[in-house]
Amino acid sequence: MNQIYPQQPSRQSPAGPVNLPVWNARRMQDPASYIRDPGLVDAVNVALILRQPLMVTGEPGTGKTVLAASIAWELGLRPPLVFETKSTSQARNLFYEYDALGRFTSQSSGNTGIPASNYLSFNALGEAILRTNTAQKISEILPSGYAHLGQMRSVVLIDEIEKAPRDFPNDILNEIERMYFRIPELGNAQIEADPDFYPIVVMTNNSEKSLPDAFLRRCIYYNIPFPDEERLNAVILNRLRDSLPVDGDLVLARDAVRFAMEMRDESVGIEKKPGTAEILNWVSAMIQLGAAPNLTIRDSKQSSFAIRSLSALAKIGIDQEIILRALKIWCDGGQT
Repeated sequence: MNQIYPQQPSRQSPAGPVNLPVWNARRMQDPASYIRDPGLVDAVNVALILRQPLMVTGEPGTGKTVLAASIAWELGLRPPLVFETKSTSQARNLFYEYDALGRFTSQSSGNTGIPASNYLSFNALGEAILRTNTAQKISEILPSGYAHLGQMRSVVLIDEIEKAPRDFPNDILNEIERMYFRIPELGNAQIEADPDFYPIVVMTNNSEKSLPDAFLRRCIYYNIPFPDEERLNAVILNRLRDSLPVDGDLVLARDAVRFAMEMRDESVGIEKKPGTAEILNWVSAMIQLGAAPNLTIRDSKQSSFAIRSLSALAKIGIDQEIILRALKIWCDGGQT
């Protein structure tokens, strides 16, 4: 067992910092290895053809967030501009922020010559709309020092829209459809997207929370299904290929997927089913701890790695007990 944090307390602290295993999070989010099902491909293409936002739902870990990066990658665009929705998000926040307090403080100190635009900062969709315009066209609303990179199309990810207040989707209906926004602090200036560079908008929703019909009419919708065993094996191979042997027998990963799929069955009775991210982390943790990718989990030396890394797979206390019990039976060759 490659233990970094030891079982027994150390009498002395190490002379220097202990090196941790290299964890390539970038590889885990690599758009070049993003596996998608045919239905998702069709939905993306329909959204691109109709110039409508794409709303994707599905279990956490099914690849909703990475989809935006994959679209940008495949279309040769810069990485997505991301808006992480919060419970306090308002429609304006999707486009820009205005530092009214900063301006008031500055003016109170006698600095009255600073343009109001200098107190603006642009968020994901606002930045994307700005990028569709020439610098000359929007020069009056750009803060000093803003680096305009030239006209371009962008991908915008509005992540976890279910976190937003109830009125948020309704408040952005027209702006999402017509790709414009207003800035009341600058005399209600309106900035519209150039039609030749319309942003591509991807929105994610983790819950079954209903969205307004009028909002959904303006979107293309797709629910990403949980992958079957074959696709899940392919996902793990792509995401963890740096940790797995080339042309090797990937028994460990296949075992892990098979067991995890059994745990997702309703009859098992766990509260939070293992998702793609949890299964990936479980396999990765086993390998980092010293498990051999070409040996079955049922091997006596391998089963300890599977058990000790189970906290990556099960995220609720009662689920950990159920899954641990099932894993021990499974490793002994029994049926779960």
